[in-house]
Order: sequence, then C-alpha cells, then structure tokens
Amino acid sequence: MAHPIIKDAESRMKKGVDTCRDELAKIRTSKASPALLDSVRVNYYGAQVPLKQVANINTPEPRLITVQPWEKNLIGEIEKAILKADIGLNPQNDGAIIRVPVPQLTEERRQDLVRLCKKLAEEGRVAIRNVRRDALEHLKKAKKDGQIPEDDEKAYEKELQKLTDKHIGMVDETLKHKEGEIMEV
Repeated sequence: MAHPIIKDAESRMKKGVDTCRDELAKIRTSKASPALLDSVRVNYYGAQVPLKQVANINTPEPRLITVQPWEKNLIGEIEKAILKADIGLNPQNDGAIIRVPVPQLTEERRQDLVRLCKKLAEEGRVAIRNVRRDALEHLKKAKKDGQIPEDDEKAYEKELQKLTDKHIGMVDETLKHKEGEIMEV
C-alpha cells in the first residue's frame, strides 16, 4: 500500500498534467474547437461570466465555431467579448447566431504557437518535478523522525520517480499531440 506522501504527490502530479492539458487546449490550431472560446467572458447583467454559461458553442465545420446565445439580447455582448478577448478571431453576427470563422494559420504563426506549447509543457514538467522534490523532502523528514524505516524510504523514492516519469510522459504525449494539430495544414 502506498504511503500518504506518495498518494498526495500522485494526486498533485495529476493536477499538474490536467492543468497543462487545459492550457494547451486553449491554444488555437487551424481546426475549430469550442475550447478556443474558453477564455471569453461575457458581461451578463453586470457580472463577467464564461461564454459557455450563456450560450451553446458548436463546431459544425472544421473551420467554423457557432455561438447561439440562450437570450437574444446577449448577442451584441457576446460579439464584443469575443473581439475583446484578443484571440485573433472575428465573430459575424446575423441577429440570431454568431459565426466565428477560424482562419488558416500562417507558417510563422504555427511556429510561434509550437514554441508557446513547448513553454507551457515545460512549466507542467517543472510543476511535476517540484511535487517530487516536496515529496522527497517529506520522506526524508519522516525517516529522520523515525516514522518510516530507511528501506521503505528507498522504495518510496523509487515509486516516486516512477510516478514522476509517468506524469512527465503524459505531458510530453499531450505536447506531441498538440504540436501535430498545430502543424497540420
């Protein structure tokens, strides 16, 4: 059975991977994805709320996102919010629905996005390594305090390294997939 320090480290590493995946999902590819609009916040009766809380967001075509507000009077606010989000998308409002065409990326822009993805992935890997470092410190302290024997400490350290490698591998896999999406023409 795993030690509580190891269990805690594993759950924190998983959160690091999830955060990295969420950040990478927000980065635009040449394909339309509702996640592209995750950062858009709309003024809804004086409160700033996420777009997905006030509208249906769909991708009926590979290069088109449609936004259908649940209340017609929000259409102008949603259009303004998408423009203000500065995500490089230009909404088109027909009075009932907002169409957001996703333009083809230039080669230079693709390279910039790949660099950004690599930076985000590295931040994810660093977060996972920081969890490992914290857990190792807790294990050393537990050994020093006589809570765990030296043999167990070594076994826990190996287990911790396996978890670290596994979670860093998950970040690398997510990065590889995202790079493929970005570079796809």
